[in-house]
Amino acid sequence: MKISDYNKKAEDYRHKLNAHISKLLLNLKPDSLYNPIRYFMNSGGKRIRPILLIASAGASNNFKTGQVINQAIAMELLHNFTLIHDDIMDHADLRHGHKTLHTKYDVNIAILCGDNLLAMAFKSLNKNLKFNINDVLNTFSESVITVCEGQSLDKEFENSNNIKMSDYLDMIYRKTAAMISASCKIGALSSNAPAKIIRPLSEFGRYFGMAFQIQDDLLDMEGDNPKFGKTHGSDLIEGKKTFLLLSALQKARGRDLEQLTKLVENKGIMPGAVKKHFEIYRRLNVDFMARETSINYINKALSQLNYLPDSMHKEFLIQFSNQILNRTH
Repeated sequence: MKISDYNKKAEDYRHKLNAHISKLLLNLKPDSLYNPIRYFMNSGGKRIRPILLIASAGASNNFKTGQVINQAIAMELLHNFTLIHDDIMDHADLRHGHKTLHTKYDVNIAILCGDNLLAMAFKSLNKNLKFNINDVLNTFSESVITVCEGQSLDKEFENSNNIKMSDYLDMIYRKTAAMISASCKIGALSSNAPAKIIRPLSEFGRYFGMAFQIQDDLLDMEGDNPKFGKTHGSDLIEGKKTFLLLSALQKARGRDLEQLTKLVENKGIMPGAVKKHFEIYRRLNVDFMARETSINYINKALSQLNYLPDSMHKEFLIQFSNQILNRTH
């Protein structure tokens, strides 16, 4: 697939998803609930999970992708439920360069909007679902449980000074990769794909999700700041246990190790110290390690697509995976 064809297809997917979401939220009352939801849903977002669900449905069974649009929207609504609650828990002010929901309105409204999106997600999931209904519902429900476990682990890490890389990888699987894996699996299940296709697509999503989160950690250091929607070095400022920090702690010695240990003990640094800590990262080559690890996960994801028959949708998934490694936001 040519990159121009890929870009057109990706934009077409996003346009259709946004149109369906807008229609879903049209004229719903009360405004005190749905205006904040409309604001949040229109504040940006790459629509990665629903796009993967649609493409997986097409790639798995040459299925008419429009028939899984409700399941795709369900996954996007679920994702936004998690984002709203994450922002509250992380005391975040910005999301995609816009005020977070609890900042623009208040915490009570944000909690209620998140809860409502979760209920709407289950309702959308079941709409016009014709195949493997129990498996789809179980996969979706399990992804909700797993992402909550991941968020809980992420919060636990804030108060622990002894986090290992294996702990981090387990956390990002639960918080990020499991839902992406579920998106691909639900796409396959909803299109009545053969059993031999379902597991490879699920594994593709798992590895894709791992690469995506590690790349996200790297973008805190190297991303396009206005598009990324948050301050460079915010993970350092907040003392988050990222791939970069944990890798640096493993490699650092002497003064560098002292600085990083102090960061962990103090649960973050002042904004003025970000540049100095990025210099430590570069000296230790942890940015290179993050890129290499992302590439390895993407290669594992792509290897799973070998089990799929050749199709335009399979080519789209290949291009979509490669774009993750080149994103700046």
